[in-house]
Amino acid sequence: MTALGAPRPRGGLDKRTARKGWLFILPAVLLILALSFYPMIQAFLLSLQKGSGNNLSYGGLSNYQRLPRDATYVAALGNTFYYLIIQVPIMLLLALILAVMLNDSKLMGRGIYRTLIFLPCATSLVSCSMIFLQLFSNNGLLNNLFMRWGWVSEPIPFLTNAVYARLVIIVTMLWRWTGYNMVFYLAGLQSIDHQIYEAARIDGASVMQQFAKITVPLLRPIILFTTVLSTNGTLQLFDEVRIMTAGGPGVGTATLSWHIYRSTFEQVPRFGYATAMAFTIFVMVAVLAFIQMKVGERT
Repeated sequence: MTALGAPRPRGGLDKRTARKGWLFILPAVLLILALSFYPMIQAFLLSLQKGSGNNLSYGGLSNYQRLPRDATYVAALGNTFYYLIIQVPIMLLLALILAVMLNDSKLMGRGIYRTLIFLPCATSLVSCSMIFLQLFSNNGLLNNLFMRWGWVSEPIPFLTNAVYARLVIIVTMLWRWTGYNMVFYLAGLQSIDHQIYEAARIDGASVMQQFAKITVPLLRPIILFTTVLSTNGTLQLFDEVRIMTAGGPGVGTATLSWHIYRSTFEQVPRFGYATAMAFTIFVMVAVLAFIQMKVGERT
């Protein structure tokens, strides 16, 4: 038995515990290496191959050098960031406002409202896209109503005009994903002590001051998490574009994932070039997530 204050012997229980801990997490580490990192390395090696189909040969960085000269890629990149810059802030702000409203214990039927707002998230992406396709098509519900009421004399080209089509896709994404993010904010709000708000009200803080000075700072980790998650999802946007507009008119609504899909399955398969485009998404997600986390740490 060692005296009080004497240094603990090296090795012994601590090393045995550490070894056992590594044994417990080893299966998970191996699975991550096999199912995530190994495919990523293989994909990067594939992105260095040029050619089509199975006729591939080493091309170095030629696929990456080709990207700025690809007009479709440049247009898809611009559209993707258009969706990101407009849709993500609106969606997160709307989700936060709804969460604050539905967290009020005095609101009657708030459970029903929460369920109704979250339900679109339970709808499959294909079904969601088909619903909005029927709503906004030339002979869809909205155009029929507008023409019946005399608001327009001919159908509005919601899906054949690039400006309208991009807005329709944004509305579709807002409808589906706002409730998803709202649930995260609701969980965070329920962990905030109500006495903080009561003290603020006693001190004369308005509702907006409480929101800006209490709610937003205390939900900052969750806001950061949803921002990173939403950024990742928007940069990989595919289903809505593929089903509703097929990237059209022209490439007016095209996204990077849509261009990757076409380059792989609808055109002459260019696996190396498509993988290079996929890696640009990976890099953008990593860089934006890093920036957002750094900004979140400083604020």
